[in-house]
Amino acid sequence: MTRAFVFPGQGSQAVGMGRELAEAFEVARHTFEEVDDALNQRLSRLMVEGPEADLTLTENAQPALMAVSVAVMRVLASEGGVDLSKHASFVAGHSLGEYSALCAAGAFSLADTARLLKLRGQAMQKAVPVGQGAMAALLGADLDQAQAIAADAAQGEVCSIANDNSVGQVVISGSADAIDRAIALAAERGLKRSVRLPVSAPFHCPLMQPAADAMAEALASVTISAPVVPVVANVTASAVSDPNAIRQLLVEQVTGMVRWRECVLFMKEQGVERLVEVGSGKVLAGLTKRIDKDMAAVPVGTPADVESFLKTL
Repeated sequence: MTRAFVFPGQGSQAVGMGRELAEAFEVARHTFEEVDDALNQRLSRLMVEGPEADLTLTENAQPALMAVSVAVMRVLASEGGVDLSKHASFVAGHSLGEYSALCAAGAFSLADTARLLKLRGQAMQKAVPVGQGAMAALLGADLDQAQAIAADAAQGEVCSIANDNSVGQVVISGSADAIDRAIALAAERGLKRSVRLPVSAPFHCPLMQPAADAMAEALASVTISAPVVPVVANVTASAVSDPNAIRQLLVEQVTGMVRWRECVLFMKEQGVERLVEVGSGKVLAGLTKRIDKDMAAVPVGTPADVESFLKTL
């Protein structure tokens, strides 16, 4: 069966994440220690003990989610000989998960990935003063409907598509007032439900340009190797392996739309039959079923998940 390994984004964090892995596998413990050392922070303790408010902070959630994903990949390699170059056709990740995918595929070192994501979280938070931006999920909308609502709600402010997650789940981002107008418009136009998201900044929209500039500077000085398998990029929904192209796409990703629905469909068109969601939670496995009911998806994030997945190889 042709597989792709996919990596979750922000929102999949939870207090206790990684605890079972660290207790069961030495390689997972070492992975968390390596991230702690790279950041000069006891992130692993925050992951296990909380408090949730601190873990949810963008600058902590991003490297924490990556750490769990990479720990799972290292456990799969040590326990079952999983090698992406042999066991996967592609890797992909949702927003920050693209960094996890690149690290898993050997494009970035773990230490560089942790530092980049810490900086990315800090830069995204600083880009827009708290309260001036917002995000909302338009449930029941397709991409065309959501784009029309965002355009009509903008009224000279920023209001654009942040995530095309699946049919019926499109996320918009922008100025807080414009997002409120979009929610009202969505109700008028008969959408099932629209909800403001509990996020601290308006991600993946033009308001994030200061963060994109910060990432461009940071990425310019980081070594990027060719990944062992192609990465399906968020902003193009197509495969990329060239390090310079990867660098540019990661900068564009900060302000650009996450084309997750199209990423999954691209992998399907390339012959992928199963997605393996590596890390905390099972958000991407759930989205996969909504995108294409014939595409299998399995979450692998706990020791029990690891054991059952390795039996399928």
